[in-house]
Amino acid sequence: MYSDEELTSAVAAGVMTEEVAVAFREHVAQERTTPAVDEEHFRLVTGFNDVFVVIACALLLVSVTWIGGAVSSSFGHVLQAATAWGLAEYFTLKRRMSLPSIVLLLVFVAGVFATGLDLLANSGLSADLAKGIPSAVAAVAAWLHWKRFKVPITVAAGVGTLAASSILLLVGFIPEVRPFILPLLLFAGFAVFFLAMRWDSSDTQRQTGRSDVAFWLHLLAAPMIVHPVFSLLMSGESSVGILQAAIVISLYIVIALVSISIDRRALMVSALAYVLYAINTILEMYGVVSLGFAFTAFAIGSGLLLLSAFWHVCRKAVLAHYPDYIREHLPAVR
Repeated sequence: MYSDEELTSAVAAGVMTEEVAVAFREHVAQERTTPAVDEEHFRLVTGFNDVFVVIACALLLVSVTWIGGAVSSSFGHVLQAATAWGLAEYFTLKRRMSLPSIVLLLVFVAGVFATGLDLLANSGLSADLAKGIPSAVAAVAAWLHWKRFKVPITVAAGVGTLAASSILLLVGFIPEVRPFILPLLLFAGFAVFFLAMRWDSSDTQRQTGRSDVAFWLHLLAAPMIVHPVFSLLMSGESSVGILQAAIVISLYIVIALVSISIDRRALMVSALAYVLYAINTILEMYGVVSLGFAFTAFAIGSGLLLLSAFWHVCRKAVLAHYPDYIREHLPAVR
């Protein structure tokens, strides 16, 4: 099996022309029973060797951090970040292994962030500033990593740390905005969502690495949007009322329509826990206590499986109601 990334690499190396690569992709798409554009592919594991390398890297990184930590905690985390970068030079830049690349990126960013935390631990700064400044540095580190290695998840890691640092620094400098953390998180979530849509709209056929970048951005945006919305909706109540439950379910339907439209399932997955809780609450109100969650899980699970089976059909039906200028920016439907 050949991935889009490998085909793109072959074109760049002159092994085949762009026309041949496009023709190959179209042939594979026609052979599939489900159109490839609707399957939301992303590279994670290409073989068990990926898992083997991750285990070996994890052992090495833990030992290096531990040994460096014997000198000082910050030195241990510096060694962690440096080792992760060094390993990426081979496993990401040369071998192009997906899972090790993701793990090494996350370990590198976490090492930079942890180093900042250690250095500012006794600085006298507030807790928010002591976390916000290292988050900003970690965002810069993620940007440098992206410039060097171009791992798709790097953009989401950088944007996530940048959003966290912005909120933390704002709260640190202006404590009065602390009660508005959830609205700020929601605003950041929508910003990430629109950034993800920009990456998505640049590759509506989902044949390049830009689609992988968009996938991770959507995965980041989903909880940033869903959690504040439902938390604000349920705040101040010890239990969910019938009206709140109805609103939660209605919002989930809207989320489902958005997910179908943009051909991304992350939003629906992020909101699942809230919907399960809301429907279970309604059943308990009507006396279904012992089997309430079982019936709820059965209904939601069956609905999601049906939606998965007819995802392509649903997308066609939904997109048919959109004007052309919107459809042209959404993933293609065949």
